[in-house]
Amino acid sequence: MKLLTRMARSFVAGETVKEAIKNVRKLNEKSIMATLDVLGESVKDKETAEKAVSAYLSLLDAIPKAGINSHVSLKLTQMGLDIETDYCYQNIDRIVGKAKTLGNFVRIDMEGTPYTQRTLDIFFRLRQKYDNVGIVVQAYLYRTEKDVRDLNKVKAKIRICKGAYKEPADLAIQKMKNIRANFIKLSELAFKEGVNPAIATHDDRLLKWTKEYAAGNKIANANFEFQYLYGIRNKTFRKLAEEGYRVRCYVPFGTHWLPYFMRRMRERKENVFFVIKNLFKK
Repeated sequence: MKLLTRMARSFVAGETVKEAIKNVRKLNEKSIMATLDVLGESVKDKETAEKAVSAYLSLLDAIPKAGINSHVSLKLTQMGLDIETDYCYQNIDRIVGKAKTLGNFVRIDMEGTPYTQRTLDIFFRLRQKYDNVGIVVQAYLYRTEKDVRDLNKVKAKIRICKGAYKEPADLAIQKMKNIRANFIKLSELAFKEGVNPAIATHDDRLLKWTKEYAAGNKIANANFEFQYLYGIRNKTFRKLAEEGYRVRCYVPFGTHWLPYFMRRMRERKENVFFVIKNLFKK
């Protein structure tokens, strides 16, 4: 248990806003931007959802006061998606609206496939009203190519990741080489038709492909960014920042760090391999 706790803490930037801001400031000093995530998901009651909303509203106020360069990321099940869709929308609308007044940006994380369409529906609804909201797509889902094409039509800012949830073979690509191939296909779509894509990967092959594609197609560094998870391959992403690329670190924090970590480990054996491998990778 001690080892699991140590591993979990290495991927979480503390339990409080103060601790998280301190760690984001260290990233900013290395020319790395951040997106802060208040840990929590699968909320079943309104009291807990409203506490999460308040936490994000306070966080949005704290960011400019601290003078750090950070967006925020969140999950819709934390905002009450399991309670009622319109209730969840109202909560997220408050957060995105507040971010808009402060000149900040909100990224909606993607969860498991039972939530994919509902998450996209809420995003498209928000996108009609706001330009400071983005979404995540998962490269291992068969449906994602169509989703990316639809998102490009509304000039959505997307983060492309491989996907970390356990999904059935009829919904998700199972072999890593095929997931990588789809990741590249989706990234090409985002570069050609989208707006400022975020390439979220720790995979050397995909990092190399992105750099070569951007250079070969004369895509300015200002028009896309690399994203990575806090505590993973810090030297690699510091080097990318030093080379002039836009780099953003996904920074989770809060008191729910152990449940968060344990759920990710239970969901998919690949997540366990990912953590162990990257503990020793630079």
